Amino acid sequence: MNYANKQHRNRNSENKVTNNLMDKLVSLCKRRGFIFQSSEIYGGLEATYDYGPLGVELKNNVKQIWWWDLVTSRADVVGMDAAIFMNPKVWEASGHVDAFHDLMVDNKKTKKRHRLDHLLEEQYRLVDVLEVQPDNILHELATDLGIKPQIGESALFSLIPKICQAISEHKGSFNLNGYGILDYTNLRNGGEAEWTKPRQFNLMLKTYYGPPEDSSSVVYLRPETAQGIFVNFANAQSTARMKLPFGIAQIGKAFRNEITTGNFLFRTREFEQMELEYFVRTEETSKWLDHWVQSRFDWYKSLGIAESKLRLRKHEKDELAHYAAECYDVEYEFPFGWSELEGIADRGTYDLDQHIKSSGKKMTWFDPESNEQITPAVVESSAGVDRTVLTILVDAYHEEEVRGEKRVVLRLHPKLAPITVAVFPLVNRDGMPEIAEKIFDDLRSHFAAFNDTGGSIGRRYRRQDEAGTPYGITVDSQTLEDQTVTVRDRDTMEQERVSKDKLTSYLSDKLR
Repeated sequence: MNYANKQHRNRNSENKVTNNLMDKLVSLCKRRGFIFQSSEIYGGLEATYDYGPLGVELKNNVKQIWWWDLVTSRADVVGMDAAIFMNPKVWEASGHVDAFHDLMVDNKKTKKRHRLDHLLEEQYRLVDVLEVQPDNILHELATDLGIKPQIGESALFSLIPKICQAISEHKGSFNLNGYGILDYTNLRNGGEAEWTKPRQFNLMLKTYYGPPEDSSSVVYLRPETAQGIFVNFANAQSTARMKLPFGIAQIGKAFRNEITTGNFLFRTREFEQMELEYFVRTEETSKWLDHWVQSRFDWYKSLGIAESKLRLRKHEKDELAHYAAECYDVEYEFPFGWSELEGIADRGTYDLDQHIKSSGKKMTWFDPESNEQITPAVVESSAGVDRTVLTILVDAYHEEEVRGEKRVVLRLHPKLAPITVAVFPLVNRDGMPEIAEKIFDDLRSHFAAFNDTGGSIGRRYRRQDEAGTPYGITVDSQTLEDQTVTVRDRDTMEQERVSKDKLTSYLSDKLR
């Protein structure tokens, strides 16, 4: 391609900005105890991370807010916690054994494996940095596959699932070599590459359950938490005495053997999901899908995430999961582009029908008004805890200059902040540490508090700014005279004198 070198230069510039921001965030997360590389002392393990002292508090706050908003505060939703290991027949019935695949290609030069749709999306995102439209790239490939290309940016993006679907139907016989679709990846890997033919790769992680390591003991680490809800539909409904419409929610670990991982917490093989399966009458599916799409979009705004960086995207029919009749994604504009935070899908009666057929068990709801058994349809809300944490961190990260120095601050919503209030003695003498300790002891029964005595007061402020702590309380010489302290606002850095005996009510009012 005659624009390949220019494409490489432009993309390098874009990647430098993106990587710079992500690198700064990764550095801050380690420096302040949010997130560490897992088993780092042994060189780590690709795309696995441990949550540190501040990170686990942030993550737990996300989960607690979600649980309160979707379960505790509602009369129509109950919770559960299903096991990670399930009978393998569950995944056969759900369609995951046959349909939970991605197309994979190998770069013969680098020996690296890639998800084909990710490579296509990478090329698609060059639209913003190239002076030419890539019609002659995606369109040529689509035409050769018998897909009629359409005009427009959204139509261009919609070609990607169509291309992948068409290639999968060629059953591995389609050869991508010679197509400009992979030019950037070729350049990034140091020159022209030879690609293998695309092939299907099942994303479920297998292991052996019990002593024998043979085919009879193969089980899967669940790729989603939803099936634990579906197989327990009758148990949960009858014991909780729920009537349609009602939901069952859970938070738990899931595992996918992703071909490619990356972008910090965004795509990993071990992750945590927050899922709600909302059971409705089939004729009311559309109404409840609309309700949950808007409700879930608004939830992210309630976390303080910038609305300008959030959007809803409806799936094209070609990209729908095997179980979905309709689906919307809540997306966020990360430094690496718009990507999914949560999917809200109309799963219809697919899952319950499949388990009824496979298990032979009754999984219906009796309607006393019509005197009939109903197989409910399902509207699903499926969010990633780790992706939500990443979104919150990216959105909250700010740099600014204060009196000639750079200040890094995490502008976390107070209800998410791992530490709500930090207490500082101005100096470690004259009784100030003892007063600070007493204030800390009084506050920590009401708020997530921290007592910081190390270093200059300016350095302590900066540490708490990076931790996202909304308020800082300083005990100084005036405290010794009039029993007031300085309360500093993280975002404005403005300070106010408050009686130390009124701090709890003062902070409660601020946070409210």
